[in-house]
Amino acid sequence: MWPDWLRSPSRGHPRSKSFSCSSFKDIQSIVTEDSEPESEPRSPRSPSVFHRVRISASVLRSWAHKNPIPSSLRIPNQGIVVYFTSLRVVRRTYEDCRTVRSILRGFRVPIDERDLSMDNKFLDELQGIIGGCNNNNSSSLSLPRVFIGGRYIGGAEEIKRMNETGELLQLISGLQLVGSAFCDFCGGLRFILCEECSGSHKIYAEKYGFRSCTACNVNGLIRCPSCCPVLRRCT
Repeated sequence: MWPDWLRSPSRGHPRSKSFSCSSFKDIQSIVTEDSEPESEPRSPRSPSVFHRVRISASVLRSWAHKNPIPSSLRIPNQGIVVYFTSLRVVRRTYEDCRTVRSILRGFRVPIDERDLSMDNKFLDELQGIIGGCNNNNSSSLSLPRVFIGGRYIGGAEEIKRMNETGELLQLISGLQLVGSAFCDFCGGLRFILCEECSGSHKIYAEKYGFRSCTACNVNGLIRCPSCCPVLRRCT
């Protein structure tokens, strides 16, 4: 027989029956569980920008109902003036503005459409008109606002109701008809690029350098001379 010092250690020391070798996958899972810190409670998600805009629009709309604009409010313009916005941030406001413009354009009469999103001067103008009869200027942000014959008519609900009853047709029956409500010159946008600054709102002069263009608004746009009723009468 072989001497004891030549025998294999495995033969001389049998394996313990209680030992069980775990796989590498099990060991990795155990290490991961021990090393992972306790997850902190998630903070509530802040509302999105569009959600906040919808909330503010609903608040302004409720303020407008509590502080109605009197029908005796008047402006110098004797035609049809519509203050609206073409932005689609608030869907209800955009749909109301589009509905009112569609109704008025169907009569084929000159309309002075003043888009607040295209020119900030219209916003200041509307706030000045409504601020003179109402201390709460928040209602001025509820669009659209319609003036006919220099008199304030109302918003989308009033225009739709008057259109169904026939009152709207009586108000605009004395206005001159136009061939088409769509303008080929500006594509129905009611604004075109300023020719003096090419839409940059900046003019360069050798003596003064770059200066702001006085012929256009901050967006580098001017009102279309072809479809704007005020500019059409001046020419």
